[in-house]
Amino acid sequence: MGKDRQILRIRGKILAYWGIFVFFRHAPTNIQPALVNGMVCKDPKLAEAGDFFFTGLHVPGNTSNAQGSKVTPVNVAQIPGLNTLGISLVRIDYAPWGMNPPHTHPRATEILTVLEGTLEVGFVTSNPDNILIRKVLQKGDVFVFPIGLIHYQRNIGYVNAVAIAALSSQNPGAITIANAVFGSHPAITSEVLTKAFQLDKSTVALIQAKF
Repeated sequence: MGKDRQILRIRGKILAYWGIFVFFRHAPTNIQPALVNGMVCKDPKLAEAGDFFFTGLHVPGNTSNAQGSKVTPVNVAQIPGLNTLGISLVRIDYAPWGMNPPHTHPRATEILTVLEGTLEVGFVTSNPDNILIRKVLQKGDVFVFPIGLIHYQRNIGYVNAVAIAALSSQNPGAITIANAVFGSHPAITSEVLTKAFQLDKSTVALIQAKF
């Protein structure tokens, strides 16, 4: 009995080793690189300085648009070396009375610093309270927008304003509320929007036309 068990154990090991050999012998050679948040993880041995570099954040953004603001992102799309590191930043330029409209970042908390100008900022807490947490910021002030909450910034001065914000994700994402609700493709049906916002169909259509 002892010899039989020993033979069975040896046979089992042989079959296991053979299985590993066969797997690697026939494994595909065109395996795709791993993706993190949709971005390719570059082979560290192929990394170079350009993977960790961005230039141009000193250049003011073009605020000639309906909102009067421009966000210049510096995330994994601009700096591949940020992948998996959980950090990114943006520059935000505001024309006088311009705003960065209500939006959320589904994957990041944001910490914003005012470099120039005066900003009204705020975020709204989650249901059911929906409390507006609002503050007026001057040059050098810092404010935090918790992950996932709707927030905004508005320039309440007569001169241009500039802010820099850091985010706790290399790919924070952004969902602008008005664009998502009234500018989706395909459009959310008017029956849903009229009931959700307590508006008539003509008003919903008018708003949707703007997006």
